[in-house]
Parts: sequence; C-alpha cells; structure tokens
Amino acid sequence: MKQSWKPGNMLYPLPVVMVSCADKAGKDNIITIAWTGTICSDPAMLSISVRPERHSYKMIEETGEFVVNLTTEELAFATDYCGVKSGRDMDKWAAAKLTREKADVVSAPMIKESPVNIECRVTEKKELGTHVMFLAEVVAVHADEKYMDEKNKFRLENAKPLVYSHGTYYSMGKELGTFGYSVRKK
Repeated sequence: MKQSWKPGNMLYPLPVVMVSCADKAGKDNIITIAWTGTICSDPAMLSISVRPERHSYKMIEETGEFVVNLTTEELAFATDYCGVKSGRDMDKWAAAKLTREKADVVSAPMIKESPVNIECRVTEKKELGTHVMFLAEVVAVHADEKYMDEKNKFRLENAKPLVYSHGTYYSMGKELGTFGYSVRKK
C-alpha cells in the first residue's frame, strides 16, 4: 500500500553540483544546487534553479554566466558547506579549501578540484515561484584527464560522483547496464 502525499518534489536522486559565478566587478561565489539538469543536446543546454534571495542569484542575473562544477565523494564536505553558508559573509573558496581556475569562455571561475566543469551562458530566465530557472547554453566543458582510461574514454564513475536524495548526499552505486542493454543482442 502507498501513502498519498500533497504535491511536492520527489524526483530523486538528483545530481548535486557547485555553481561558481562572479559579478561584473569580479567578486565571485559558489552556490550548491540540486535543482539542475540537462535540457537539450543540440545545442547543449542545461538549467539551474536559484532562489532570488541567494547571494549568487544577483551575480548570475548580472553577468548571465556561471560554471557548473560536478561534485564527488571527496568534495562532499565542500558541497554541503557551500550550500549552507552565505558568500555575503565569507569567502567560501578559502573556507571550503577550493581552488579558483580560469575558465576559457566565461568570466566566472571554475573549481579546480571538480572532475568536470561546464561553462554556461544564460539564454533565458523563467520565474517559477520560489525559484528562478536559468536556461543556459553550454559554451565549454573541461574534463580532468586523470579520469580517462587507456582507450581515452572518460570514466566519471571513477571520481565517485555525488547525488542528492531528499536531504541526503550519496555516492553512486554499482553499474547495472549501459544504455540499450535491455534490447542488445547477446
């Protein structure tokens, strides 16, 4: 038997990412976001949803740029910390022991410790109630070479990526199959 609940967000697990951004004066910040996702493959696009009262919101709105930095087990503490502390009051980079790295296209810095950095430019802003969704085109992607295998295939699973589920962080589990395995000829 299942319980019936009021409408709510139960689409879990989600990727949890750290988004780095900067204002036009160059002051930067990091915000942790679980309301994120892929929205288009050609052109490559993704979305992030941010509460307008968050410190990073004004930076993203002002410049129209940000970097999505994928998170790992090793970055779990920093990921949580950057989600509960405000950059209005402190330098999250120093407090979370993260390193700024220059991006190729956008002015926002990347997080060096992240295995994948996705540079983005906002194409549209949608006000949706508690959050504003920024739709963004991916303008550059950076992948850490230490996760490349001998066939030059990127193995993100070796970085032990984080996911977020109803208030809790988890690492990914075992591989169950690859895309199309259910119909592949044996």
